[in-house]
Amino acid sequence: MEQELASSEDELVIRLKAGDELAFRSLIEEYNAPLRRVARRYVATDAAADEVVQDTWVGVLRGIDRFEQRSSLKTWIYRILLNIARTRGVRDKRSIPFASLAADDKDGPTFEPERFQHANDPHPGHWAAFPTRWHDQPEIRAVGHETIAVVRAALEMLPPNQQEVVRLRDIEGWTSAEVCNALELTETNQRVLLHRGRAKLRAALETYFSEAMSA
Repeated sequence: MEQELASSEDELVIRLKAGDELAFRSLIEEYNAPLRRVARRYVATDAAADEVVQDTWVGVLRGIDRFEQRSSLKTWIYRILLNIARTRGVRDKRSIPFASLAADDKDGPTFEPERFQHANDPHPGHWAAFPTRWHDQPEIRAVGHETIAVVRAALEMLPPNQQEVVRLRDIEGWTSAEVCNALELTETNQRVLLHRGRAKLRAALETYFSEAMSA
């Protein structure tokens, strides 16, 4: 499978370097929306984010002949975007370097301490009671569309760093290495951000399901 993906990307890069308009259009369709989400973290307005994305595509066109595939095409495109977004963010006096936000709430507990067994309990540090198995609840399965809405709302409430890592890993399907390369994070920071973001989404769902089952 990895060889097939590599071969597919190799072919795409060859087509892009040959000036294949359809290849470039497919690239825009695949990445335009996620690129815009990342850009918006750095600039003051939606319009500015659109300009950053447009400049990114110009950069891709101008630089594709020099692309040596030392990283994935996706990572290379995101690096172009981030460089442009940071420059624009400084100009707009709203630059938020992604890596500098990695320490956001790092000292706070992921879950409440009372959710775990204490020192005098049989298994200190383990769950006092396991989280609810939501998919076993037929009434919960019936409100899938509401659940999606809850997740989306909770995702929007995450700190920008956690939000983007969760989006890239769990929505866009990126690997941890791709996220680290594109967002210039260490593996440790990426793992912490992903864990904390997922934990907050789970907490939001637990609250929602508890209210749904008690209604």
